[in-house]
Amino acid sequence: MAAGTAAADDGDDMETSGSPASGQSSPAEGNGETIEMCRRGSEDPEVAEVLTRQPATAKERLVAGARRVFRLKEPPPPETERRIRANDLEYNSQFQYANNFIKTYKYTVLTFWPLNLFEQFQRLANFYFACLLVLQLIGPISSLTPITTLLPLLGVLSVTAAKDAYDDYQRHRNDRQVNNRVSLVLRHGKLTREQWSNVRVGDVIRMENDQFVAADLLLLSTSEPNGLSYIETAELDGETNLKCRQALPATAELGQDETLLGKFDGKINCEPPNNNLNKFEGTLEWNGKKFALDNDKILLRGCVLRNTQWCYGVVIFAGRDTKLMQNSGKTKFKRTSIDRLLNVIILGIVGFLLLMCLFCTIACGIWETVTGQYFRVYLPWDALAPEGATAGATVTALLVFFSYAIVLNTVVPISLYVSVEVIRLMQSFLINWDLAMYHEKSDTPAKARTTTLNEELGQVQYIFSDKTGTLTQNIMVFNKCSIAGKNYGDFIDPVIGEVIEPTEDTQAVDFSANDMYEPSFRFFDQTLLDAVNSGDEDSHMFFRLLSLCHTVMPEEKDGKLKYQAQSPDEDALVSAARNFGFVFLSRTPSSITIRTPRGEEEHEVLCILDFNNVRKRMSVILRHGGKIRLYCKGADNIVFERLGNVEPETKARTEEHLQKFAGEGLRTLVLAYKELDDAYFEEWKKRHHEASVSLVERDEKLDALFEEIEKDLVLIGATAIEDKLQDGVPQTIANLILAGIRLWVLTGDKQETAINIGYSCQLLTDDLQDVFVVEGHTMQDVEAELNRCMDDLSRPSADAKAHQHKQSLSVVTFSRPYVYVSPHRGGAAPTDEGYGHDTPEEDPTSNASGSGGFALVINGHSLIWALTSKLERLFLDVACQCQAVICCRVTPLQKALVVDLVKKHKKAVTLSIGDGANDVSMIKTAHIGVGISGQEGLQAVLSSDYSIAQFRYLERLLLVHGRWSYYRMCKFLRYFFYKNFAFTLCHFWYSFFCGFSAQTVFDPMFIAVYNLFYTSMPVLALAVFDQDVKERQSLTYPKLYTPGLRDLFFNKIEFFKSATYGFVTSLVLFIVPYGTYKDAVSPEGYTISDHQLFGAVVATVLVVVVTMQICLDTTYWTWLNHLCVWGSLFTYILLQFFYNYVLGGVYVGSLAMAMSEANFWFCTLLTVIVLMVPVLAWRFYFVDLHPTLADLVRAKQREDKAQKRRMDEFQRTPSARRRGRSVRSGYAFAHQEGFGRLITSGKMMRRPPPLASLSMFSLGRSGASSPRADTQVTFCAEPSSVSMGGGHGDR
Repeated sequence: MAAGTAAADDGDDMETSGSPASGQSSPAEGNGETIEMCRRGSEDPEVAEVLTRQPATAKERLVAGARRVFRLKEPPPPETERRIRANDLEYNSQFQYANNFIKTYKYTVLTFWPLNLFEQFQRLANFYFACLLVLQLIGPISSLTPITTLLPLLGVLSVTAAKDAYDDYQRHRNDRQVNNRVSLVLRHGKLTREQWSNVRVGDVIRMENDQFVAADLLLLSTSEPNGLSYIETAELDGETNLKCRQALPATAELGQDETLLGKFDGKINCEPPNNNLNKFEGTLEWNGKKFALDNDKILLRGCVLRNTQWCYGVVIFAGRDTKLMQNSGKTKFKRTSIDRLLNVIILGIVGFLLLMCLFCTIACGIWETVTGQYFRVYLPWDALAPEGATAGATVTALLVFFSYAIVLNTVVPISLYVSVEVIRLMQSFLINWDLAMYHEKSDTPAKARTTTLNEELGQVQYIFSDKTGTLTQNIMVFNKCSIAGKNYGDFIDPVIGEVIEPTEDTQAVDFSANDMYEPSFRFFDQTLLDAVNSGDEDSHMFFRLLSLCHTVMPEEKDGKLKYQAQSPDEDALVSAARNFGFVFLSRTPSSITIRTPRGEEEHEVLCILDFNNVRKRMSVILRHGGKIRLYCKGADNIVFERLGNVEPETKARTEEHLQKFAGEGLRTLVLAYKELDDAYFEEWKKRHHEASVSLVERDEKLDALFEEIEKDLVLIGATAIEDKLQDGVPQTIANLILAGIRLWVLTGDKQETAINIGYSCQLLTDDLQDVFVVEGHTMQDVEAELNRCMDDLSRPSADAKAHQHKQSLSVVTFSRPYVYVSPHRGGAAPTDEGYGHDTPEEDPTSNASGSGGFALVINGHSLIWALTSKLERLFLDVACQCQAVICCRVTPLQKALVVDLVKKHKKAVTLSIGDGANDVSMIKTAHIGVGISGQEGLQAVLSSDYSIAQFRYLERLLLVHGRWSYYRMCKFLRYFFYKNFAFTLCHFWYSFFCGFSAQTVFDPMFIAVYNLFYTSMPVLALAVFDQDVKERQSLTYPKLYTPGLRDLFFNKIEFFKSATYGFVTSLVLFIVPYGTYKDAVSPEGYTISDHQLFGAVVATVLVVVVTMQICLDTTYWTWLNHLCVWGSLFTYILLQFFYNYVLGGVYVGSLAMAMSEANFWFCTLLTVIVLMVPVLAWRFYFVDLHPTLADLVRAKQREDKAQKRRMDEFQRTPSARRRGRSVRSGYAFAHQEGFGRLITSGKMMRRPPPLASLSMFSLGRSGASSPRADTQVTFCAEPSSVSMGGGHGDR
């Protein structure tokens, strides 16, 4: 049924509403006259059918009534079918189809502030501070000027608004650029220049070469023969190869005759707007005939016309209805685990704030009742309080509750979210600027496409990776083949007569006799070329199929024949056929021309049964020499199921060769053909046409017809294509596994190929105890196999137990596997850098050395059952206990389902990485999506959160940038909460000395800018630049990544520790100055114990203390850190004097008076010592006795640096006299008998120390009381500084 709402003849909008629940016309009661009038207003019965639909539910009737009352324009109901008449604007306008105006911006000049503020105040923190601001405007309860909340709130809102305005300005500019593009539109039989925004559905437009397509078009005619046109779809799917589109032969005859095109009045019925780029269903009725429409006849908006001078098309979808815009919907917002934890913590802080306010309220009521009522002459109650003692004290206490909510509001950090966003933005820049992740060959840098997930990169526990193009290069090379049961492609050494692996220096087969050969093509088996040259029919049929069964497009560049293929596999196969003498020359919509050793052949194309992920095969039906033949190529299991009577020996040998190819990691396809009877084909073709024009279950009908004709095939042979590993893949996977990250490979390749690649990239190793293979075809089989796997996993072998106590020295980690656990047994896991320390301890279940574990391989047909609700938990339990998981023969949807399964049932951060369109679903499903700029276009990159050029850069992205981002963000949060509690709780302690009257300690201006100016820059510098270890050590010791996997650096316990430390700091900050200045008198005899001087002193000491704390927390100092730390102290002094003396602050002279007395300096020094010395002692104790892995690595860095200095000092410079002597020497050895005989006799040789003791130095204590005193920690020796020795007691 058509969707839309018709307009009456006079152009007024009709208030009608569609019913989504019913597709039938159902006039509503009381509206008969209106419906009849609408019917008369439209001559088309289909439009009348739409108009008769009325609201079906009470809610819909209510909405429709409201629209009539307020005269609002009725939105069109959802479309179920689109109906269009070409060149008939009046007819098409009745359906209210979207115009071609694009709007992606959110705001206008008038709506920016209202909408933006509305969005910002939907955030809990902003709304909370807005409520506080309102409370501060109420005189009886406010003890602070509103500026203390208004200034920070305006700062936060302004920064966020500026960012949103800039983003929306960019959207405005892009929209304006697109909408103002010009297109040639056929209006009243003449071409006119119109902006894209003025193009309407049903318009016939002209496109010229290298132009963007303005809207989704039905191709009518082109400049090329047979209605062909070529397009580039890079903006849609990232693929830069050309694709072919073809107009219907009936419309192709229109050419570029404007008169004929202006009279074209075809009626198009098609599917409603949707986001499926690869599918289109519709029909065209014209001149009494009905034609089927599919995706090959559609040009989509965003495509670029190439190699075609001109083309005409009729607009089907415009503007927001185009498939490009349908695919540009909102991406799912991803939040990090730290974000989710912060929300919980903020709610907890608010609860703590309310408890403090409640305590102060009760205390105030008691104080006012017991003491305050007697001092009302000096401290009068508010006018709202009644005269009675109890009632007055109660009302006063209730008012104080809101007053303290205002005073203590800074415990909820308003600037936290803005600071976090700034930090993430800067960390994203560091990723973008990292030259170590820049791929020079492809000129591709790493790019952070989002700024919200950086610290999540340091907490990844599961990586889901595609294989082809991600682990491998996706540059396909025709390597081997099997023809009629005979294997070709092995290189046999002429000397020893055995098969060997060819090298770069191996002599390849000479194809120069073929004038169309490619010099870059290399093949090493001369017997195959000899078979072709001798006229062997099997080999001719093999290469004829390869040259005919494909969708490759030929083009001529610089006088040379080039191929444009949709996949590297097809390009490799057609290229191989070309070099063996079967050259694909050209194609038209109805023919394919090839050149064979026997001359040129033109084959008539009768039908193409294209490839998709479900069929996993492709077929073409051709007529040549009076014979009709079907050629098919596809996955081995698919084609073997459709073979007819084949010689068992040939089939068995071919299967044996396929196993051999897969074992070598090669990608395989099976080739087959079938002779067709003319009468059968004509009857089948008729049914095929009927199915292709059907608008109901078209795909199902076509699939059934394809299944019918693709059976009883004759086996020809199989191809084997090599896809080499990318550089650095094995090393990257090994380090990621050592870091504690689990890697799952999800691939569409067959099982043997996937397993072989797993061994090649070190995902699978020979040390594995077992590799489980699940390949059942029924739910019962899969369940039984998974249960057997679980039984094996729960029954540890003797080898596994022995492995737990085996030490193995690794060049990338310590001598034994470690994980981070708490030194306090049963306690929560603490963290590094003075906030609690984590201790490396052996984990019996870890498998850092990559040996002794299990691996799981599961097929796609088994995965169907494993992902059902009944078996998914069993499958997940088995998979998560395995060191590696490989899922083969999986579809894109299954990839996403596997990722979602882990996300749903495991509290773990997931990362998906891929390079093709088939990886987009799992990239969007995972917490973090990484796209690789590979051979399959940029669609994966466009859908990703981070993009890199090679898989090997993932190691640096996670182990360096991810780990640093997590480490820095956690340090920032711990310090931020610490300094906020230390600042805010000073008011709480002061309340005990001011009768709980909500009087503040600090100057209101200090309260307003404390977080904005005085303490913000040092912690931001730390969060952007700090490093606990250098980047080289982060890669050398992957175990440093472990704390992020277990949320050790920031969690609820760490927050509690930071808050407690801030609590204690605030108490010391208040008590020491209070004791110093209580009843204090200067040497000149005047008192220095007034409230303003005390407040100025506490504020200054607070800034000094929190600055000293940031100095202790900073591990890596840069000039920017120094500038921010010492500059913040200078800025504090400068702004204090500027505000008080220049702007006339109420605390004028207080700080100057305090700093002129020795009391201030003594108080400051004493407070710093009291607070900092315990922290230093705590850290020295744990670094010395309970060092973390990071502590050990830093110690090694210092030792290496010191040793280098010592070696430089001992290196002597040759004297001038020696330089004058001859450089030749008569002897190269000592002038006495050496130890040659003793060495060869073996008498003086010591037994070499065990491998585990070979180290630069060893850290460990014999008999120490440390929980890990029995664990010897060693570093592997570097080649330049190998030292022997080091027992358990060595230092």
